Amino acid sequence: MSNELQTIVKESGLPQTKAEYILQQFQHYFTMAAEWEIKAKSIVVTDENQKTEMEMARVGRLFLKEQRLKVEKARKAMKKDLIIEGNAIEGIANILKALIVPIEEYLDKQEHFVENKKKEEEARIRIEVEKKMEEERIAKEKAEAEERERIRIENERLKAEAIEREKQAQAEREKAEAERKAIEEKARKEREKQERKLAAEKEKARKEQERIESEKRAIEEKARKEKEEAERKAKEEREKQEAALVAQKAQAEKERKEAEEREKKLQEELTNKKEVECPFCHKKFSI
Repeated sequence: MSNELQTIVKESGLPQTKAEYILQQFQHYFTMAAEWEIKAKSIVVTDENQKTEMEMARVGRLFLKEQRLKVEKARKAMKKDLIIEGNAIEGIANILKALIVPIEEYLDKQEHFVENKKKEEEARIRIEVEKKMEEERIAKEKAEAEERERIRIENERLKAEAIEREKQAQAEREKAEAERKAIEEKARKEREKQERKLAAEKEKARKEQERIESEKRAIEEKARKEKEEAERKAKEEREKQEAALVAQKAQAEKERKEAEEREKKLQEELTNKKEVECPFCHKKFSI
């Protein structure tokens, strides 16, 4: 195992001084593990009265546990420097754990021989109890199944009787329903007869009302047309008078303008006649 450790350190590529340092840190753990592998195998517990061997197993287990924790502590401390050193340390620690853990587990088994035997006995008893409980459960389920079948058969019988009673009740209900429908049909026909009579009277009254309203509308329409015709004639007469008045005003305005025009023209003629020109000698003379 020591040669294996040297091979791991050599293949890791560590410097010589670092490799020697790691070997020094873990070498004695390999020696210790080898020694305890032999010691552990010498402790064999087969009886409850081997108190000394069980105590030796306990002491050895606790010692190995302490050494394993020291290896872990050393591993964590040495891995802080470089990753390459950590890989080498991890490999060494794993080898040491692989050596120590099986021995530790073996010693734990020897140490707790009584407890383990007690657990085995408890497991055996538990299995027997569970088997008995399962048998009781199966028996109970069988009894419950038989009871359910009895109840089902009884329910089927009661159901058949209930169905027969329901058939009789249904027949009676149908008979009563037929009688009720016959009475309702007779009442319906009578009601329809009365409704038709009432509808005919309402229709007659409606037509009479329409005739009266039609005559009323005709009278109102005639009066409206007469009124519109009178208003139209009055409007035409008023418009005719207004047009005649406008024509008179226009004629008077025209005559006024013509009179003004004639007066203006006369004034101009009088002004122009103050001096006249002889058509022969072209001399001007005042009038």
